[in-house]
Amino acid sequence: MARKQDAGQISCIMNGMNIPFHKPYITDEEINAVVDTLKGGWLTMGPKTVKFEEAFKKYVGCGHAVAFNSCTAALHLALDAIGLKERDEVIIPAITFAATAEVVCYFKARPIFADVERDTHNMDVSRIEQKITSKTKAIIPVHYGGQPCDMDEIMQIAKKHNLYVIEDAAHALPSFYKDKKIGTISNITCFSFYTTKPLTTGEGGMATTENEDWAEKMRVMRLHGISSDTWKRHSQEGFWYYEVIMQGYKYNMTDIQAALGMEQLKKLEFMSEKRKKIAQRYNKAFAGIEEIIIPFVKEDRVTSWHLYPIKLRVGGLRVDRNKFIEELRKRGVFTGVHFIPLYRFPFYKNNFDYKLSDFPNCEWIYERVISLPIYPGMRDEEIDYVIENMVTLIKTLKR
Repeated sequence: MARKQDAGQISCIMNGMNIPFHKPYITDEEINAVVDTLKGGWLTMGPKTVKFEEAFKKYVGCGHAVAFNSCTAALHLALDAIGLKERDEVIIPAITFAATAEVVCYFKARPIFADVERDTHNMDVSRIEQKITSKTKAIIPVHYGGQPCDMDEIMQIAKKHNLYVIEDAAHALPSFYKDKKIGTISNITCFSFYTTKPLTTGEGGMATTENEDWAEKMRVMRLHGISSDTWKRHSQEGFWYYEVIMQGYKYNMTDIQAALGMEQLKKLEFMSEKRKKIAQRYNKAFAGIEEIIIPFVKEDRVTSWHLYPIKLRVGGLRVDRNKFIEELRKRGVFTGVHFIPLYRFPFYKNNFDYKLSDFPNCEWIYERVISLPIYPGMRDEEIDYVIENMVTLIKTLKR
């Protein structure tokens, strides 16, 4: 017997609509650049990685840019650069991806979770000083969805208590805080080029800083602590000899990734504008619907719109957030949840003394948040389809 399908599933099949949460914006320029690299014979970190670092540095307007194979690697070596040690503490928001806390644990240091703002989902600066102890070494603000945190207040707190600030800007390219581009404000800023991010190299990351010593240390540490990287040793001007001057890691970017990144960087403004226009269409469509809380952006900053996180007023619906996501999925609209609060995961439950009641705003957000598809290649009819199904479901499931 054939399985029964509801009206939404049938409509989706008839319309042929299947809207993924994300699809990278890749064109012939990226493909040709990667093929050119493959044909050139130098695939690992080399001249194109250096060129990408220089182009990124110029775009952001920072003193130094160091490329990595992930944002996680960039965060790890940023913490190493500032001298994080065992039993030190680092304050981070409780709603973020696992990597933000994970890198702190690499040092056998302790991630200290802070609650977030209900409207922006960014770290609540009023909670930071409550978390500071004699062991606190740094603060890692995370620019949720691309909207910058309250950086003036964070930098003032850090200065007052002699702390470092490392920005997790995985979502924030390009983003602006009071006309300052993210990547130019704190001690070190780390970006992600993962496949879903505003600029992608498949996997990859970048750290920006004004501190030359930190930048040089991260360059050495990303490739086994070797004094001279492979390109410098094996190019025509190079020399085979090298020294291992510190314990390092295998965190380097490749020229294949860098070739992709160079082409993505050229169209970053275009892709950012496309995301912005999709967000504007969503805002207009959902603004008058009581059961949907649209994203809030503070007046003195510009978000990259990496995410479009709505929140459901679940009290007005006959289903919870999880069931609502299931219903969207049946209709061919795939969404995300950003993020499951870190203190809910077994690792942090088992190793740290955190309680759900310590994070009322995180819990409130987690019960309600849904990230809708928002990517540069979305066609008008796909955007319309997401809106149509959101509106229809709200009407259907309203109490």
